[in-house]
This record gives sequence, C-alpha cells and structure tokens, in this order.
Amino acid sequence: MTPSTHRATFAIGSEQTAKRVVDLLTESFFEGQAAIAAFERPDGRWDITVHFADPPDEVSIRELVGIAAGDDVAQAITFDTVEAKDWVKATLEELVPVRAGRFIVHGHHDRARIPPNKLGIEIEAALAFGTGHHGTTRGCLLLLDSVLKAYRPRRVLDLGTGTGVLAIAAAKALLIGVLASDIDPLSVRVAHENARLNGTGDLVETIQAVGFAAPEFAQRGPFDLVLANILANPLRQMATAMAGHLAPSALVILSGLLPHQAQSVIAAYRTRGLVLKRHIQIEGWSSLLMRKEG
Repeated sequence: MTPSTHRATFAIGSEQTAKRVVDLLTESFFEGQAAIAAFERPDGRWDITVHFADPPDEVSIRELVGIAAGDDVAQAITFDTVEAKDWVKATLEELVPVRAGRFIVHGHHDRARIPPNKLGIEIEAALAFGTGHHGTTRGCLLLLDSVLKAYRPRRVLDLGTGTGVLAIAAAKALLIGVLASDIDPLSVRVAHENARLNGTGDLVETIQAVGFAAPEFAQRGPFDLVLANILANPLRQMATAMAGHLAPSALVILSGLLPHQAQSVIAAYRTRGLVLKRHIQIEGWSSLLMRKEG
C-alpha cells in the first residue's frame, strides 16, 4: 500500500527550461523529501511532477519554479494530495494484454488467456519502465518479432532493460542466453525477478552498468542483436561504444525516441557504419531497426 503523498504538477515548453527547474528543485530538497519526474510529451512540452512526503510550502515552490521558468509557469502549478492506494496493483489490473506479433505482454490476472501459439510475457513490476503498454516497448517487440522471422542471432544484448520485457521476449523466442543491463539497480532487480517469473531466469543475465563500461559486454560480445529502448540523448552518446561491440551485419533496435529525434539518432549511427532498415511509429514514439554494414 502506497501512503498518501502530496503532489505538484505543471508543464514547461522547452527541455532546457525543464532541466533548469528539475536541477533547482533537486538542489532544494534533502534526499527523501521529494521525488521529481520530468517527461517529454509528443508535442515537445514537458510535464513535471513532484511528490512530497510532507505538505509542501506552496509559496516557496512557486518561487523556486518562478526563478527557473518564469511567473506564468509558477502560477500554473497545481497542488493536490494523492490518496493512499496500492497503485502498482491497481494499475496492472486495469491493463489489458498487449499484442506485438508473436508476443503478448500481460499481468498475472490474464495468464490463463494467452493462446498456446503465442509467447506470453508476464510483467507484474510497475516500478521500472517497460510494461509493454508504452509505444516504445511495443515498437521494439514488433521489430524483434519481424527480425526473428528471418534471422537467428547468437549473442543478444538488452541495453537499458527496465522491467526486462525485451530480454525475456528474446530469450523465450530464441531459447538462448541474453545479457540485460541497466544503470538503475532497482530495474536490474526487477528484470531479474521478471525473468525468473517467466521461466527464463537461467537465460537472462542481469547486470548494473553505465553504458558499455562493465566487463560482461566484452566477455559476451560482439553482439548480433542489440535492443536499446532508452532515450535519444544517451543513444546518440553511446553510438560509438555500441558500434564497437557489434558483430559484422549485427542488427540494432533503438527506441525511446520522439519522431523529431529519430533523424539525429539515425545520423549518429550512420556515421558509425549502421544503415536504417525500418522505422515505425506507434503512439507518437519512433522505433528504429538498423544494421551494421559488413
């Protein structure tokens, strides 16, 4: 049961301003006093939500936001209280199974409804990103399903694994070991538990790593297939390192991109010897399939 919390929500028109606000708010609270989340919308605006353990000083919050984003944004902040509730359970019970080719992502309550000719992926942990209901995750699963109809990779990496849904999908479809990494230790634990829940605990190896720094990448690579559902900026920043860990003719599925970000990511990987094979958009998000030449 999640205890009741106090919340402030508002929207900002630019990424730069959103980052200034997040940085200022982060510096203004001790650890545990507030949790701050910022998400870019398909229209380019940013939604910012701040959860407080105790009732916040609304005047002070407006002053802080006003410093970084201006008085109009500060005055538009909405304060409310989020009722005590088991949000994980309630959210998952409302989610219907998501179909993506041969894959169906579902909760425990839909386990018995999965057809025998489909690969069910049961995801119960909502604390890490990737239940399959987000357009980026579904895009990755659709591209993975398409790839595996004509290609059988031997070394697979799920970079930024979140709940582990993509690693589990690859492991179930291929019945081979998959390396799954994430920068967030909570995601690593969640992915490990989900792999075990789905009967792929002996196939999916989960590690905490920043980029490609961990020794497991060199030990398990070069990779024939990489799944990376992250965000545009880190994907661009990791282009060189990723290319260096790819086998010849390797395939890479990239997502977490808004449509206007796709071309810059494609360009970053093209200069590292990868060519675009397919680009799909689902629910305002882009997913890319690229191949390493040679």
